[in-house]
Amino acid sequence: METINEILAQLIPFTEWPMFILLIGGGLFLVCYSKFLPYRYFGHAIAITAGKYDDKTAKGDVSSFQALSAAVAATVGLGNISGVAIAIHDGGPGVVFWIWVTALIGMCIKFYSCSLSIMFRGKDSDGKLQGGPMFYITQGLGPKAKPLAIFFAVCGLFGFLGVFTANQFTETFMSVIEPSKTIFEMDETNWKWTVGFVLAIVTSFVIFGGLTKIAKVASAIVPFMVAVYLIAVIVVMAMNASQIMPSLKLILTEAWNFKTVVTGGFWGLVIIGIRRAMFSNEAGLGSAPMYHGQSKTDNPIKEGLVAMLGPFIDTILVCTFTAVVIILSGAYLEDQSGIVMTLTAFERTLFGYGDDLLMIIVSAFALSTLFTYSYYGVKCLSFLTNAKIGKFYNWYFVIMIVFAAVASLDLVKNLIDLSYALMVIPNMIAVLLLAPKVNKATKAYFKDLRNERA
Repeated sequence: METINEILAQLIPFTEWPMFILLIGGGLFLVCYSKFLPYRYFGHAIAITAGKYDDKTAKGDVSSFQALSAAVAATVGLGNISGVAIAIHDGGPGVVFWIWVTALIGMCIKFYSCSLSIMFRGKDSDGKLQGGPMFYITQGLGPKAKPLAIFFAVCGLFGFLGVFTANQFTETFMSVIEPSKTIFEMDETNWKWTVGFVLAIVTSFVIFGGLTKIAKVASAIVPFMVAVYLIAVIVVMAMNASQIMPSLKLILTEAWNFKTVVTGGFWGLVIIGIRRAMFSNEAGLGSAPMYHGQSKTDNPIKEGLVAMLGPFIDTILVCTFTAVVIILSGAYLEDQSGIVMTLTAFERTLFGYGDDLLMIIVSAFALSTLFTYSYYGVKCLSFLTNAKIGKFYNWYFVIMIVFAAVASLDLVKNLIDLSYALMVIPNMIAVLLLAPKVNKATKAYFKDLRNERA
């Protein structure tokens, strides 16, 4: 595992510039090219999500709300709770500002990529409707672009493993429950293996049941758990109201700290922010278009508008709340990373029971994320082979959960960072090249909407 970690750590720097240019440069281009559309029609996007404009006759497997819930399930989760802690540990409080910047740009990227996922839907070898980067690359850009789609799908076989989630869930379980003391005396490694096996078995029950089960479970668990988490955070912030402004001020002043202790200096700080934001809301990564591609809608623009709410809910709201709690509790000053830092912050600020509450929330998020991610991986393997072989991805996914429970946080983080950075390249190239088609459809959509209202 140490050897694999060293190889991954050496490869990551080569992906930093392409990721930065495509995500931030490409994203800013889309913001201007759309004339700030996602921000101007924010209220309209909420109305669509609430079902105000639903078309009962449209093709697809799940409603827009279910697709958003499932995509938010995959993104609101450990990326927000422990991803932010890792970002603050690696880059200090200022990194949160760069997470915000990336998320605001990410809303625009999500609008374009998820509109394309409906515009260019394909069918798998079973004749089922599919959407996602592989389909808008091959159909939108033509057969010559197929190598890009293959490259994306191959990286997805690694990027969509639930390794980070399994690893951080195990860490939470070990530090909150302390199983050797409270359940059964056994050394730490054996307990980690045990947690990994149990997680793998529970995940198997759901993922071998298919998409509709995943959507039902995710849309039931996630909104409730997001609400519980937000209430807990708001209680902490209300009890420490005097610390909120200083915490936000610290984020803003540290964001421009050119003498930062981060390796790579100021540039390193920005890169950590971009990486963690992408890990938190997955804008530009190409995962959400796979889920939104299944929505019961025939209007690509409507789906794009629903999808762009993801980064806002996920990063601007949830990540900011988490960051403020970590900063005002002082947990970021200690040498802890990942979920352990967030647990410390919650325990200190919620009457000593915050870590237990977080354990319950993390369990729900972890399971919903594992259920959703396996589905993305199946789609990648199905595209590379066929739908029958694609289902075997689930076995590989479940086995890797067990290994992730025992692996180090560094190894898991590096594997995800490298896979994500590589997936951004083909996806963003396609989104940028196909953006004019989305703009044309957007014009038609808003023209029709004005005529209906007239």
